[in-house]
Amino acid sequence: MESGLSFSAADLAQTRFAVSPMWEVVTSFRLLRAQAEPPVHGRWAAQVRPRLLRAGLGHGWLAELIPGQGYLADLLNPTPAGPFPTLAAELAAIRRTAPEQVRTELGMLDTTGRDLDASPRARLLREAPEAALAKVTAEIEAYWEIALAPYWARISQLLEADVFHRARQVAEHGSAHVLNELHGSVRWDDGTLHLVRRQCALTRDQAGSGLLLVPSAFAWPQVLTRSVPPDPPQLAYPARGIGTLWEPRTGTSADAIAGVLGRSRALLLAELDTPASTTQLARHCGLSAAGVSQHLTALRDAGLVTAHRSGRSVLYARTAVADALLCPSGGARDLT
Repeated sequence: MESGLSFSAADLAQTRFAVSPMWEVVTSFRLLRAQAEPPVHGRWAAQVRPRLLRAGLGHGWLAELIPGQGYLADLLNPTPAGPFPTLAAELAAIRRTAPEQVRTELGMLDTTGRDLDASPRARLLREAPEAALAKVTAEIEAYWEIALAPYWARISQLLEADVFHRARQVAEHGSAHVLNELHGSVRWDDGTLHLVRRQCALTRDQAGSGLLLVPSAFAWPQVLTRSVPPDPPQLAYPARGIGTLWEPRTGTSADAIAGVLGRSRALLLAELDTPASTTQLARHCGLSAAGVSQHLTALRDAGLVTAHRSGRSVLYARTAVADALLCPSGGARDLT
């Protein structure tokens, strides 16, 4: 199946990019629901899937709105106001979703073969959408802390690098050239963007003006679309450099920064190539839990680590600043 999205000069002028936390929520959650994730995300999924199961998030509101395949609720991907919206801003937009849109999208989910009439969550979404959407966004926040927040410095770096690369390409070659190189199933031809092998059609009469292009770390190998008038259509495509996303990034400079931070703190930063708890770090580094906690507090105050709650544990993760310290040659940043 092929659909076409026609472009006027005004539509091309209104084409823009955005990095969307909610697109990463949607695509990563769908990936975790699959029986086998793409090998490129195996390292991440092996860490996150057990946390998801322990938190009981595999069969909640997100599972209701994000089937394993086919249509997913468009309300989860509101149009970003700017190029780098925060998760909080997108959650606020979800809570503002009109009741009519909620009910329409539940009807579309019904066509996927699931019996939503038997679902208490679906009934609450129909009958009291405002209260239900508050529960949806609360679950998204819980999922974010478990699955994405500890890795967000790494993920957002990849997505922002893609946006900056595409922006340079637009400046050098024009929008049409960039549209033609987004993905193998996307083809630009004579003022029309063709989407090949798509289950859902995307045409201009179903969408607003312009086009919003959203790079995603978890959409691979597909492209996903959103078309909700009067919003511009959205196209989420695999970001460049995904193959390097989960590669270990610790360089050979941990010894060099030990003279500044101290050997224990340098060791902890090197160990945090994978997010970990205080207990795990103490065990791996041969330090006391109290000592690790004290060092992590200092590193957090310096902006070198972040902390994210996962059930009863707190996971610590390196920031992009710490990555740059450990890989001063720029290897961790060279994702283009």
